[in-house]
Amino acid sequence: MKLNKLIGITLVLSFSLLLTGCGNEEQDNGNAGDEVTNIGEEVDYTIIGIEPGAGTMDLANNTLEEYENLAGWELLEGSTSGMLTELGDAINNEEPIIVTGWNPHWMFASYDLKYLEDPKGTFGAVENINTIARKGIEEDMPNAYKILDRFYWEPEDMEAVMLEAQDVPFEEAATNWIEENQDKVNDWTEGVEKVDGKAIEIVSTPWDSERASGQVMKLVLEQQGYEVTITPVDPAIMFEAIANGEGDVSFAPWLPVTHGAFYEEHKDNMVDLGENLTGAKIGMVVPEYMDIESIEDLQPKE
Repeated sequence: MKLNKLIGITLVLSFSLLLTGCGNEEQDNGNAGDEVTNIGEEVDYTIIGIEPGAGTMDLANNTLEEYENLAGWELLEGSTSGMLTELGDAINNEEPIIVTGWNPHWMFASYDLKYLEDPKGTFGAVENINTIARKGIEEDMPNAYKILDRFYWEPEDMEAVMLEAQDVPFEEAATNWIEENQDKVNDWTEGVEKVDGKAIEIVSTPWDSERASGQVMKLVLEQQGYEVTITPVDPAIMFEAIANGEGDVSFAPWLPVTHGAFYEEHKDNMVDLGENLTGAKIGMVVPEYMDIESIEDLQPKE
């Protein structure tokens, strides 16, 4: 009798503990969901973007369309400098923020940031930055062509120029980088004959990553005797200028995804010299202190 009573008490206690455990688990899960939902509320369901027309913005808009959980979210158009100001202010106050980001960029050297995972791959995988040139440039400028074809550097090189250029003009930052990396520059110019004032136009885009590569190559080519101009334009016009022969060279195409549509449209009317940098990336970026890892963790606006 006592044994039966003891077994009955034990079963009741076990069942009560099981219910308590399930209740706590449901409560924990509910709290976790509330915490993720609050990120959307705290950032007003807004992703801070940059200039309209940038390849980054096209990919971000596509991301909003492809992820059902981003229903009701807004991509705020603005400027790169505006986005960086918002990011810096949020980090100084340890507040949540989501921005469109990419690297190479000095913000990754200045702040502790992370990309949100992109399970659908809407931002693409690792990107390359290529060198493209107008048709006939090898025959018209064989010495310049050798340098353009050899130009290659690492993301850390580009970021070093971009970071220093926050305190000094880009030309000065590029000059300092060349002085500190003369061995690399020598690999680009070895055996190339100098010229006397031949003009060459670099067509670029108005972002710091391309300001870095453009200024470095401008100075390298000037050391070889070229008169170099840099013309910053939107990506669509950049490809058109090279394809139409209105510009000579560009170091700015991000491929295969970011500028892929422009590239496919014009690839038969230009020369692709291959990558000048590998390991670039684009995506949604947040400060490391934010407790979120994936785009899929965000909740739709109710």
